[in-house]
Amino acid sequence: MHIKSHFLLFSVLTVLVIALFICSLFIGPAAIGLKESILALFQDEGEAVVLVMREIRLPRAILGFFVGASLGLSGAVLQGYLRNPLAEPGLLGVSAFASLGAVFAIYTGFSLVFPLALPLLALAGAFICIITVQLLAGTSAGTLTVILAGVALTSVAGALTSLILNLSPNPYAAMEIVYWMLGSLNDRSMTHVYLAVPFMLAGWLMLFVIAKALDALTLGSDTAASMGINMRQVQFLALFGTAASVGAATAVTGAVGFVGLIVPHLLRPFTGSVPSRLLPASALGGAALLLAADIAVRIIAPAKDLKLGVLTALIGAPFFLWLVFRYRRRLL
Repeated sequence: MHIKSHFLLFSVLTVLVIALFICSLFIGPAAIGLKESILALFQDEGEAVVLVMREIRLPRAILGFFVGASLGLSGAVLQGYLRNPLAEPGLLGVSAFASLGAVFAIYTGFSLVFPLALPLLALAGAFICIITVQLLAGTSAGTLTVILAGVALTSVAGALTSLILNLSPNPYAAMEIVYWMLGSLNDRSMTHVYLAVPFMLAGWLMLFVIAKALDALTLGSDTAASMGINMRQVQFLALFGTAASVGAATAVTGAVGFVGLIVPHLLRPFTGSVPSRLLPASALGGAALLLAADIAVRIIAPAKDLKLGVLTALIGAPFFLWLVFRYRRRLL
C-alpha cells in the first residue's frame, strides 16, 4: 500500500511539474497563439515570436524548474542532516554570501564590463561561505556547530551587503542591487541556463548520494556511525551539494526564500518521513512551487514587475508562523 501511495505521489508531482512548465512557456505579456508558440520553439530563426519563445520564455521555464528543484531538494537534505525541521538552505549562509558576491559585482561595475561577472561572483561567494562553514565547524563537529557557523556567516554577509549599499555612490547601482536581491526569473537567457544548470546537477548528485545515509541518521548520529555511515563524508556532501545547487540558483535568480522550508514540510507526511523518499518528492515539489509562483507574478501584476522572491516570502512567512505555533502546541 505504501509503495502505491508513493508512486501516486510522484506521479501527481511529475504531472503537475510538466503542466506548470508548459504553462510557463505559454503565459506572458506577449499575446501569442498556442500553435504559433509551439512552432516557434522548433524554429532556428525568423520572427519576433521565435525570439520571445526561445530566448525569453524557454530559459525562464528551465531555470524555474531547476532553481525550484534545487531549493526543495537542499531544504529536505538539510532538515534531514541537521535533524532540524526548520532548517532551509539560507541557514548555512549560502544564499547570503551568493547575494554578497553579486552585490559586489554590481557595486564595482564588473557586471557592466563583463555581464557574467555577477553570477560567477555569486557562485564564488557561495563556495567561499561553505568552505568557511566547513573550516569553522570542523569534520568531527556536531550539527549544532554547523548551524551556529552558518548563522554567524549569514550575519556577516548581511552586514557587508548593507555596508555596500550604504557606501554606494550611485543611486542607480543601489537600486539595481535592491531589485536583484528581491529575486526574479525575468530577463534571464540561455547563457544563464548553461552557466548554472551544470552546478545544480553536480549539487543534486552529491545530495542524492547521501539519501540512504539520511535514513540512518533518523536513528541518531551515533547509531548511524555504528551502521557504517561515514559522517565526515555525509557532512561534506551535504554542505558542498547545497553550495553548488543553491549557490548556482541564487547566482541566476537572486534571493528566493522559503521554498526549501515549505516544500519538505508539506510533502513529509506523504513519504512516511523517510528522507530517501522525501528528497525526490521535494525536488519535484520545489520545481512545481517555483514555476507556479513565477506564473503568478506574471498574472498578478504584469505591469509592476512583481518580484519572485517577494511572492515566495508572502507565501512562506505565514507558513513559517504556522509551523512555530504547531510546534509550540506540541510542547504544551
